[in-house]
Amino acid sequence: MLAAWWLRLKGYRILGQRVRCARGEIDLIARRGRTVAFVEVKRRADRTSAAWAVEERALRRVVAAAGMLAPRYARPDDEIRIDAILIVNGRFPRHVINIWHG
Repeated sequence: MLAAWWLRLKGYRILGQRVRCARGEIDLIARRGRTVAFVEVKRRADRTSAAWAVEERALRRVVAAAGMLAPRYARPDDEIRIDAILIVNGRFPRHVINIWHG
């Protein structure tokens, strides 16, 4: 998965890919230092449609699943974030850090 390699190049360690639980699925779970990122990955034909693909409903599902999975992947003093990676053919992936502000 291109998104996982992109995060590895940025210094993250991949903890899980396509992790499922009762509340949904997380595309990637990654750690860098004391930060654990639950990552939604979207691949589209162009940047505009990729950006619009990360909709609030999908992010709410990621947030719910992250809440359920956080005890398994994060330590008590870790920062937990919801990130997104947008993949468009012919471009470098775009890592959107802390996309959820709800």
